[in-house]
Amino acid sequence: MDFTNKTAISTGAASGLGLLFAQNFAVLGGNVVMCDVNEAVLAEKVEEINSKGKGKALGIICDVRDYNQVCTARDKAVEAFGSIDIMANFAGGTAVRMRNVNREEYPEFPDVPIDVYDWGIDVNLKGPFYFAHAVLKQMREQKSGLIINIGSITGMEGDGYGMDYPTSKSGLMFGLTKSIAQYGSKHNVRCVCISPGPVLTRDAMANMKTLLGRAAQPQEIVDLCLFVASDKGQFINGENIMIDGGRNAMGRWN
Repeated sequence: MDFTNKTAISTGAASGLGLLFAQNFAVLGGNVVMCDVNEAVLAEKVEEINSKGKGKALGIICDVRDYNQVCTARDKAVEAFGSIDIMANFAGGTAVRMRNVNREEYPEFPDVPIDVYDWGIDVNLKGPFYFAHAVLKQMREQKSGLIINIGSITGMEGDGYGMDYPTSKSGLMFGLTKSIAQYGSKHNVRCVCISPGPVLTRDAMANMKTLLGRAAQPQEIVDLCLFVASDKGQFINGENIMIDGGRNAMGRWN
């Protein structure tokens, strides 16, 4: 795969899948705009990529919940590299975990403070929505582009406690992805959602069952994203692709 002269924005890019995508994209010759709220770690990772002398990286501090910051990231990407060819929405996480909610203090869904769930919906759903709204202005003008949303097996299964996460992810997997694809068709813009099952970005993911008997390596998820973005994946559009080791095909009693 060759992404020379292509530019991607990756959110959540200081760690996890967002970082791995940025690293891979740059190794394959592309320029990558890395967005995150962790300024110190982001600067370190940008420097690492640029030191390799292949694709260039630009770090931008961006809270995906803030539309003005999202638009600033878009504008800086175009100013630096001239286009936005791929928008990859990796930023996300289950609010009750990311906000360190104590289940002894807040044992059930109605007990959890609503601002916790607000955070989750804002990051996991509104963030990708904001970025789509912002970058589609540029993609419409350049008559090309791809938006990659990141769903989750949880969007198919639900979660009786961390409800913000499946609610947001199912919205990405179906409503937002299909809607962007419908709008983008007249401007040569595609939208695809990649929905992983358990991924070894956290050790706890190894405990989730799959038909293959293991969790995914992060590289396996990124490889699918790169394929969709490459010349080989141009006929994929408006679709949610599960990459879950067969977890969604398992009987729900497993």
